[in-house]
Amino acid sequence: MSRAVIQVSLFVAILSGCFLTAYFARRRRTDPSPDGGYAAIGERGLTWSEAKAAAIRWTTTTNHREIGLLYIAFGTVAAIWGGTDAMMIRTHLLTPEANIWTEQTYNELFTMHGLTMLIFFVAPVFFGIGNYFLPLLIGADDMAFPRLNAVGFWMLPPALLLSRLGILAEVTGKSLALVVPEGWLTILYVLREPALGWTLYTPLSTTMPDPQINFLLLGLHLSGIATTIAAINFITTIVYERTSEIGWANLDIFSWNMLVTSALVIFAFPLLGTALLMLLFDRNFGTTFFATEGGGPVLWQHLFWFWGHPEVYIIFLPAAGLMSLILPKFVGRKLFGFKFIVYSTIAIGVLSFGVWAHHMFATGIDPRIRASFMATSIAIAVPSAIKVFNWITTIWNGNVKLAAPTILCVGGIGMHIYGGITGVFLAVIPVDIIYHDTYYVVGHFHLIVMGIIPLMMFAASYYWYPLLTGRLYDRRLALFQSTLLVTGSALTFVTLMALGFLEHPRRYATYPAEFQNLHVVATVGAYIIGLSVMLWLYNMLWSYFHGEPVETADPWDLKSTNQFTREWQWFEEKLERERGIPPSEPEEVRRSYVPAQEEAPPSLYGRIVPVARTVVSDAGAGAIGGFVGTMFMTGVLFVAVAIGAFDLEAFADLAALVGLPATVGLGYAVFLVGGMTVWPLLFLALGEYLPGELSFVTGLWYSTVIASGFAIAFHTDQLGLELVAYLLFVLLSHWTYGLGLAGTIEYFGSRHPSPPEDQP
Repeated sequence: MSRAVIQVSLFVAILSGCFLTAYFARRRRTDPSPDGGYAAIGERGLTWSEAKAAAIRWTTTTNHREIGLLYIAFGTVAAIWGGTDAMMIRTHLLTPEANIWTEQTYNELFTMHGLTMLIFFVAPVFFGIGNYFLPLLIGADDMAFPRLNAVGFWMLPPALLLSRLGILAEVTGKSLALVVPEGWLTILYVLREPALGWTLYTPLSTTMPDPQINFLLLGLHLSGIATTIAAINFITTIVYERTSEIGWANLDIFSWNMLVTSALVIFAFPLLGTALLMLLFDRNFGTTFFATEGGGPVLWQHLFWFWGHPEVYIIFLPAAGLMSLILPKFVGRKLFGFKFIVYSTIAIGVLSFGVWAHHMFATGIDPRIRASFMATSIAIAVPSAIKVFNWITTIWNGNVKLAAPTILCVGGIGMHIYGGITGVFLAVIPVDIIYHDTYYVVGHFHLIVMGIIPLMMFAASYYWYPLLTGRLYDRRLALFQSTLLVTGSALTFVTLMALGFLEHPRRYATYPAEFQNLHVVATVGAYIIGLSVMLWLYNMLWSYFHGEPVETADPWDLKSTNQFTREWQWFEEKLERERGIPPSEPEEVRRSYVPAQEEAPPSLYGRIVPVARTVVSDAGAGAIGGFVGTMFMTGVLFVAVAIGAFDLEAFADLAALVGLPATVGLGYAVFLVGGMTVWPLLFLALGEYLPGELSFVTGLWYSTVIASGFAIAFHTDQLGLELVAYLLFVLLSHWTYGLGLAGTIEYFGSRHPSPPEDQP
């Protein structure tokens, strides 16, 4: 049977299942009416006039909450469509041969899976959440441009239809062929889903004759306009529409992330739109923007990835904002290091435009350019790590509640760490050259985009479900679904990482038989993800009609930790106004937020000077401590060299890695500089985020952690007992480094005691 018919049938079956669930749930609802009576089961359904009025209302609304729900519904439909692509890809890869779908079908699936999920699923859902909650969080009546808001959303459905017109045309043609001669339907069979990869690389995209590629480019361009309009609206709303009580210092963390995300959109998406039009002109009007006699095929890669890498952060930052907003609510502590998370968000936004060429290390671009992009690509890991440290520290000593959002947040942090660290390795040129075209990239990328983004969407759906619907969801089912989702995601994408380590090439419809077992494991993980999504849909729909009605505006006991934020206050007023439920107060309140300072803040100079003094003091003490620690470490390594457990040539390799002549002396110099700068600064940064003061014990813990990286980087083929001795000396040398570093810093007394938990 045709792949298009199967996929559309699956898609329709899922949507039909959702409608049937909602239908039966509605018919079986037996809530008491306002007069105390109960409606009979099977009461009359929706009349034609009511349906018509509802359709007019939802297609013409400019209310930010209703448009937000439309965005979320659209994104969910796109996710089901793109998810169906993914399930079919994983099903195809159950066998080494292309005997389930053809190679052409496989190429079509992974092309449209990538574009559908990145363009039509993630951003619309986050923009929907932003539309609904951002005005509530900042005290605005609506978005700054309500009509423009509606226009932006209604551009998305035609954009999706244009992009996926190929499969719709094919299914329509096969359906009509049952009643009319196929000769009349030739025009429908001309369109096929593009099979050129979601990156649309030239010259393949300029030379493929499939006319559907033109519709795809138009659809993507239209979606880019819609996204840019939404971003302008978010920025204007945050800057001009927030209430006078909210300044930049107490703007909530989700709004901060939406602000930076919108700024990224404004810089990135117009360039993508321009590049798409240039590609369209090359295909249809004979221009040579991406032909060898013009700009060349590599120009497309530059333009595409100048949008493409910021796009990763465009879809990541809202998820990070949700994590920072939701996690504290379920651990009973305020967000640790709020300011540092805001700074890291801005830093990610700026740096994201300086890393695009690391996707092009294998194209043969100038090595000096590659080196600079390697440095910035590694550097962007620092603000990302700051977020992770703050999230973990927020959990530290918290009153952790076992709930679905908690499981999703913790699972998201874990997978983000794994995906992020593997990305750091991928930013190194020699590693990237080897693993660029393997499943390592697929696993790393999906651990980021699947590991935290959908997980935070699900967490947000559970967290705000009482506010959205006035009911509670099935908590036991949600716990099971969350656990299943985290398990399935880890199983699938860690397995893909393992395939990448074995240098299994990506993008191929067939593969050697020795990889089949791992592919089966990854496919089982993908099916678990699919099952968990079905359970989530059921829970959301069934609970909408049968969930326990909320009797308080504080279902998560946020008041007890002073985290009853503005959207819940709005909900509390709504409950009192519409259902007569009075505000509730907790039995006990413990301090979680810091009251605002009443005195005037110091001047900019007055704030910069103490920070600069602290930085200079810390950096100086760190450099001296790093020097002392490195000297101690050198002594231990000298013994290791003497007994043959450590090879000095490892230093030569280090020199070559950073582009210097491969000599032991230069390598040791780089090693010493790193020991005096990078590792002490990281140690000082860790001290800011981890509880307790810097001490010898902290130095031992820190050096034990970083020893693993040294053991991998400086390993030179030691085996057996030599390997055991090597690992022992690596550990011993790092302990001496940690003791020297922490002891020197403590001696200079440059560190200040960590503030108590309830202090800023």
